[in-house]
Amino acid sequence: MSLVIVLGALIFLMLVAYRGYSVILFAPVAALGAVLLTDPSLVAPMFSGVFMEKMVGFVKNYFPVFMLGAVFGKVIELSGFSKSIVSAVIGLIGRERAMLSIVVVCAILTYGGVSLFVVVFAVYPFAAEMFRQSDIPKRLIPCTIALGAFTFTMDALPGTPQIQNIIPTTFFKTTTWAAPWLGLIGSLFILGVGLYYIESRRRAALARKEGYGTDLRNEPEPFEQEQLPSPLIAVLPLVVVGVMNFVLTKLVLRFYGPVHEFTLGAQGKPVVTQISAVAAIWAVEGALLLGILTVIAFAWRPVLAKFADGSKAAVAGSLLASLNTASEYGFGGVIALLPGFVLISDALRAIPNPLINEAVSVTVLAGITGSASGGMSIALAAMSDTFIAAAEAAKIPLEVLHRVASMASGGMDTLPHNGAVITLLAVTGLTHKEAYKDIFAVTLIKSAAVFFVIAFYYLTGIY
Repeated sequence: MSLVIVLGALIFLMLVAYRGYSVILFAPVAALGAVLLTDPSLVAPMFSGVFMEKMVGFVKNYFPVFMLGAVFGKVIELSGFSKSIVSAVIGLIGRERAMLSIVVVCAILTYGGVSLFVVVFAVYPFAAEMFRQSDIPKRLIPCTIALGAFTFTMDALPGTPQIQNIIPTTFFKTTTWAAPWLGLIGSLFILGVGLYYIESRRRAALARKEGYGTDLRNEPEPFEQEQLPSPLIAVLPLVVVGVMNFVLTKLVLRFYGPVHEFTLGAQGKPVVTQISAVAAIWAVEGALLLGILTVIAFAWRPVLAKFADGSKAAVAGSLLASLNTASEYGFGGVIALLPGFVLISDALRAIPNPLINEAVSVTVLAGITGSASGGMSIALAAMSDTFIAAAEAAKIPLEVLHRVASMASGGMDTLPHNGAVITLLAVTGLTHKEAYKDIFAVTLIKSAAVFFVIAFYYLTGIY
């Protein structure tokens, strides 16, 4: 019965998310409904002590990133920089390769260390302008951004600074460059098959004479000035964000050290901050601020003319996106404590092959929690010792375990209730019915890549 309760809560949340209902409202309903059926006396304590703690903790850590990312995307839009870059890219590689251009831009930003959520905010104005000019259906923007930001650069490419590639280092004592050949091969598989899929969708739409669309929501502000900024100047804010994110990540730790403590006033209580836990977040926030200032420095007239209304829209969008994701985070925290979740975790241990066991366990738990990093953290915290013992018995290097776990986390985590999916759809102004099918197809390609990499390792021994 406990297993049915957990699966029922998950299915309920996926259905309401797919039908367009607010996850902010229904994530606690689904989580607490599962608690009610398990132990009614725990409903109030689980709501206050787990759901709200997880939700508020997420907002505390990440809302500034969401907000600054949204403002950065808005000023890029208002300045005309997005239209300038789009026009330059279309002139350089042709309108028929618009989707490839967006995938490449997303990949560069993600691999450069920019948060996945920030990439969505920053790239959407570019994508909307390019798809509009190329007359590609807007509903294909989310799957294109997902391919560039949520797949190979998130956890497959060796060295990627995304959290999904960092978490396994703690459990396996590896580095982010673990199993580089498997990471590269998996990335090429995802990129090749993914580009083939989204291009086939574009051609199918073209055959039906389906264009960009009309009467759409959350369309970027059109740039009305006749003369566009130079593409070299327009791309500068993106370069600033990518470079300064890398630089600040190093400088923050060097300046503050791993732990920082200060006291305000003679009798003030010491405030202790674990810098190692927030350095990456601070670096992204600082980089985004510098990116916003760069845009204003080069295009202050058009930006300031519409900044009041534009910033309000950006902040409103970031509030919705961050609270959607935070609610999902709270849902995952509650579900992970229920007996049914423990049953699922224990059942996954029975899979005999260590790499298949790890891949299935991580992706299933990521799917249930709706979070790649959350599902992987739970899976490795509960089963990493088992994975390591089985791998050592089979003489499998821990680097291979790292790469498989990292790649598997980004597979089935993108079910309809996933925070990144909901954020992506909210930012682009689309619904699950309009765009989720193609996002899910990209997810299937991502999941298949994990087993392709496992097969490659067993056939060649290369990692």
